Amino acid sequence: MIDAATRLYCVFGNPVRHSKSPVIHNAAFKHKGINAVYLAFEVQDAGNAIQAMRTLGIQGASVTIPFKESIMEHIDWIDPTAQAIGAVNTIVHEDGVLKGYNTDCQAAVAPLVPFGISGKTVCIVGAGGAARAVAHGISAQNGDIIITNRTEQKGQALAERVNARFIPANEMAHIQADVVVNTTSIGMIPKADKISFPPDALTSDMVVMDVVYTPLRTRLLEAAEQKGCTTIDGLSMFIAQAAAQFELWTGITPDTDLMRNTIINDKRRTS
Repeated sequence: MIDAATRLYCVFGNPVRHSKSPVIHNAAFKHKGINAVYLAFEVQDAGNAIQAMRTLGIQGASVTIPFKESIMEHIDWIDPTAQAIGAVNTIVHEDGVLKGYNTDCQAAVAPLVPFGISGKTVCIVGAGGAARAVAHGISAQNGDIIITNRTEQKGQALAERVNARFIPANEMAHIQADVVVNTTSIGMIPKADKISFPPDALTSDMVVMDVVYTPLRTRLLEAAEQKGCTTIDGLSMFIAQAAAQFELWTGITPDTDLMRNTIINDKRRTS
């Protein structure tokens, strides 16, 4: 029941209409008996989004593409891990103070750990907020990182930050890696017909992970499956980072199986 005491949570992004964050967070609120609602706000400007959060008393927010970096200058306090990564994906509104966290880092690395990261060459496609979180996690696991990105300056800056090699996007076909991780929006609705890494550069011994989860089987993952690669879809990371957000907001650990099943059974899910 939504009433005058209902607490408001949201996701800020652009595009964000495809987001399944409202589906899983609202299911988790209902399951735990919390009087709260979670909405998706497709915003144009990080500063204005934060001002709205202050004005409307929004209690917590997820931050997604393209605001994970730009939103940092508008909030009051940033967790040291998020500061080190250089990206925030979670905001907690605590007694008028907006606090920024990053739950992407551990969530991104966890699915890769069973395959071994130390000493492996990991190619990260992209240089935005998600790429920063993945790179930070891979670096902590002693992986050998390659950054590739369409914007050379941004890619080189991230490579320098995590002591990685940078390879321009137009040379991507020559990259040899043990693991490939797409952190860009390429392959995500409305760019579902695009692919983020050249299929000809994939080999059967690779692990290929895509952080995109709408659709669940991106063109990259389809190409990787055809080549015999081990594939990891974006749902594992998405659920893990969302569960950590929910706990930061409420102090309660959500049922991750419920979250996963809610997305899988969602009739609006794009497959």
